[in-house]
Amino acid sequence: MDTGAREPTAVEHASGGEALEQCFARCQSQLLGLIYHMVGNHEDARDALQDTFVKCWRHRERVAELDNLQAWVFRVAMNTARDLRQTAWRRHRQPWSEAQTDVPSSEVAVEIRLEYREQLLRVRQAIQELRIEEREVFLLRQNGELTYEQIAATLDIPTGTAKTRMRQALQHLRRLLTART
Repeated sequence: MDTGAREPTAVEHASGGEALEQCFARCQSQLLGLIYHMVGNHEDARDALQDTFVKCWRHRERVAELDNLQAWVFRVAMNTARDLRQTAWRRHRQPWSEAQTDVPSSEVAVEIRLEYREQLLRVRQAIQELRIEEREVFLLRQNGELTYEQIAATLDIPTGTAKTRMRQALQHLRRLLTART
């Protein structure tokens, strides 16, 4: 019985796999940032990034059918981060402090490095204080560089809702960061 569906050829698998690898190479740091801000832990974020790649790789035959590969990858990453966040209460890992993850450089003055680290920490903390809905839209826009239409499709919400959540996220971030300076 012919269902109309056919198995992808080895060449289609390879081209989908190559496109997927290229997309991950281009977006790896943005994906990692998105996941980190959702789970709040560098180690978990790295694990979730690997899980995201594996999940995408298992469905690489779909790559040719996608209108926007990057939006699809970011959606898989967001769902992976959500799943991890929901099960995080079972684990007792503590996030590394900034001092444990930074490697000192002799090229930049100590004062500049410390000021940058403090600013980065304030921004990260402010992002963590956003409502989950605002954080997701903010990270997809900033880290994923997705359009509002792509964000709406990724989160399955209206475009106007995506824009409203982004506006609210920016207002909250401004208020939080202004109060901390």
